Amino acid sequence: MKVTLSFEESSSSDVSIMVDALRASTTITLALNNFKRIIPCFTPEEALDLKEKVGGTLAGERNGKQIEGFDIGNSPSAIKDFKASEDTLILTTTNGTRILEKMNSKVLVGSMVNAESAGKKSIQLATDHIDVVMAGVKGKFAIEDYLAAGEILYWISENLEECELSEYAQTAILATRDYELAKEAFLNSRTAKRLTELGYRDDVELSVMRNITDNVAIYQDNELTLYI
Repeated sequence: MKVTLSFEESSSSDVSIMVDALRASTTITLALNNFKRIIPCFTPEEALDLKEKVGGTLAGERNGKQIEGFDIGNSPSAIKDFKASEDTLILTTTNGTRILEKMNSKVLVGSMVNAESAGKKSIQLATDHIDVVMAGVKGKFAIEDYLAAGEILYWISENLEECELSEYAQTAILATRDYELAKEAFLNSRTAKRLTELGYRDDVELSVMRNITDNVAIYQDNELTLYI
């Protein structure tokens, strides 16, 4: 099995794992505790229009801040306890939902919080090539995505008998083997500092936790649902 790491665009037509650790991947993963489906939208206007058509809960942010008029932001700590009367979440974010649109493969969503499960389920789904794709922030590398990707790649490599691992992917795995060091880098990343300034430190501290859920979202027909 070929296993690679990419930035923004996937190199696989088989299986890709989208990683936007702060915060879309974590929000999507934990939202599956309370919602049967998540519909990603690429603009706030599209999300509002969809809400008029299908109902649901509106969640989203731009530049880290909750969008005015939305029910909730892109906040994993808020979404995990959110009590909704409907089973559809409509989500728009600055980075993660944008990346989904570019995928030409089967797509799972991974983060620190579900790294082991995401890695193992990608193996179940894949035929010949798993690509872990870092979303980054506005076209720039984000260390938190690299570290979350490394944790996912570790579980992929540990559970494959034959694994053709790219050197880029190998470096990400090595970067995460000392969890305390990786955690420190994650908590002090550029994105983490910005979210802390905006009052979302709880989200950062939740998003760095490893393997606290088995939830893995799969993206099919423009919807995210629980992959079983």
